[in-house]
Amino acid sequence: MNKQLLLKHISSEQEMMPFYINEYVRSMQVSLKSYTTIYEYLKEFHRFFDWLYDSGIISDTNYKELSMSILEHLKKQDIESYILYLRERPKYNTSSQQAGLSQTTINRTISALSSLFNYLTRETENEEGEPYFYRNVMDKIKTVKSKQTLNARAASIKNKLFLGEDSLNFLEFIDHEYINEISPNAKSYFLKNKARDLAIIALILGTGIRLSECTNADVKHLNLKTLTIEVTRKGGKKDVVSIAPFTKIYIEKYLDLRKSTYLPDDKEQALFLSKHKGIAKRIDNRTVENLVGKYSKAFRIEVSPHKLRHTLATRLYSETKNQALIANQLGHTDLNTSAIYISIVDDENRKGLDQL
Repeated sequence: MNKQLLLKHISSEQEMMPFYINEYVRSMQVSLKSYTTIYEYLKEFHRFFDWLYDSGIISDTNYKELSMSILEHLKKQDIESYILYLRERPKYNTSSQQAGLSQTTINRTISALSSLFNYLTRETENEEGEPYFYRNVMDKIKTVKSKQTLNARAASIKNKLFLGEDSLNFLEFIDHEYINEISPNAKSYFLKNKARDLAIIALILGTGIRLSECTNADVKHLNLKTLTIEVTRKGGKKDVVSIAPFTKIYIEKYLDLRKSTYLPDDKEQALFLSKHKGIAKRIDNRTVENLVGKYSKAFRIEVSPHKLRHTLATRLYSETKNQALIANQLGHTDLNTSAIYISIVDDENRKGLDQL
């Protein structure tokens, strides 16, 4: 989702929130939390307030008037009931009924609420310079660690990565074979956006940047002479990321067609564009997720842009065996975050077993 749309959604959510939530949003902005994080937190708070209403803890959906005393006096059992609701609630799609949220998603919910309660009980100041209240029910709620080992997680991810020659084969498939997989009616749309789609996928495969970092990039951020791109990492940190050489030809083809295909006005500086009602605008995250999904499904297995990021990291570690390099390329602040790629690249493990 691009910055303008994120700001619009954040503003819409804030209009429905009580003053102390909006104060927390301001605090997040001061600490340079990303717009994506702020929006996701606001959605979490909204969902929690909806549950408070549905469960009878509050009697009004006018959340602007929601008293802090409700949060102050929530019981541990209340939060546990909410977690069970998230885990067990039905989740419907067009073809089947599925269980509720995964534990990973629930952990993010707990993290968002814990951060809010920490702010209200420790960082706020009333007229006497004291926090708004002291009782923090979230201190009694813990996240549940994954029951998968690192090797198990690596094995489940590995099947969805385009390793070895598969990365280039994937791009070649889109370039030369995908058109044979689609209906005549879809061909004109595909051909119009083919250069852009290839450039997006090649850039993620050749840099490992996040989806939002890709869609938020401007033309001025790209330097094909030095093969680098400037991005804004989580927390608002600026970074310059190296681009793999194989990516260059796809980006050059797209840049040659960018203006003639999408007809952007001079003020539109977004690197990757789409057209909506005849107007060129920055491509959004959902569009990229959809195009990556449809091409990868036709190629072999449907994957997300994040799996393309995993692909780059795994290939890079396979070549360098340098965990610090992976962390730097992906923008990880903790080296341990990159440990999973060591498990995916298991050739050394196999060699060791062969010698037993």
